[in-house]
Amino acid sequence: MKKAEFTAEKSYLQRPKAIGITVRRLHFKPQAIRRHYFANSPIMSHLLTALSSTFPIGEQFFVHSVRNVRDQVKDETLQVQIAAFIAQEAMHSKAHTEFNAAWRTEQYNLDRFQAWLERKNHHVKKLHPKIQLAITCAFEHFTALLGGYLLKHPEILSTLNDEAAKLWIWHAIEEIEHRAVAFDVYQHIYGDDRVRRMIMRSVTTGFASLTFYSATRLFLQDRKKSLAKVGGNIFGLYLLMKMFVQLAPEYLSYFKKDFHPSSHDYSTIVEVWKTRLANEYQLESFQQELKPMLLN
Repeated sequence: MKKAEFTAEKSYLQRPKAIGITVRRLHFKPQAIRRHYFANSPIMSHLLTALSSTFPIGEQFFVHSVRNVRDQVKDETLQVQIAAFIAQEAMHSKAHTEFNAAWRTEQYNLDRFQAWLERKNHHVKKLHPKIQLAITCAFEHFTALLGGYLLKHPEILSTLNDEAAKLWIWHAIEEIEHRAVAFDVYQHIYGDDRVRRMIMRSVTTGFASLTFYSATRLFLQDRKKSLAKVGGNIFGLYLLMKMFVQLAPEYLSYFKKDFHPSSHDYSTIVEVWKTRLANEYQLESFQQELKPMLLN
């Protein structure tokens, strides 16, 4: 990094803290997470692991798409939000890289898939910055609604062991916190809802096929153990169908004329899980965050 670029980046870090977006470090033990960690369902576990395999590259792209246009943002408050967004995504990329590395074996990996994803990432970065940012807006909507769904269904999260819960709950909270940043940047600079909606339709089909492909590859690599859990797979399919039906209205809200990510209020459930992560899971970053509130 050139000295001028480094200085500029440091100046962003010196800005006031973002409101509602807290950058936290996660300390967890990915090697302690069992393979079928989600409701003892191979289907759902492989699905989440497939998503995890895309996060390091995907979140680096999200940061890249926002940085592309950062110098066009004149609003100081939004600049602060951008800095927090970048920092949170960097922590997510790091945590999921650790998770993916702990699971990579000769019998269970997605190296070929990830190499393809890297080539696709290289291609997408050649698109117009407006399109790149619209892609990020679409994916941020997906991650926020999926994160919100997890937090709203404690009966599902109760099936996770502590280390898996730490990773996915922490990630869900932070995706919700910064869900509006890329959208606000896009509206601030472009405000083209027609293109934003068009890109969402394209991302939806691409995201669905990408996730299905990678989850299927993992399931087949693990087929000896996965196929044997008939009950877990049936339950996983039930959870998946139920989730699709319940999330449909929130997903479709993206196409409304007056849509804004903050119109979906997750504040209550997020605070509940912050407290649980601090008290039950003893995550230091959340304990430090809640300490001022406890003292008042």
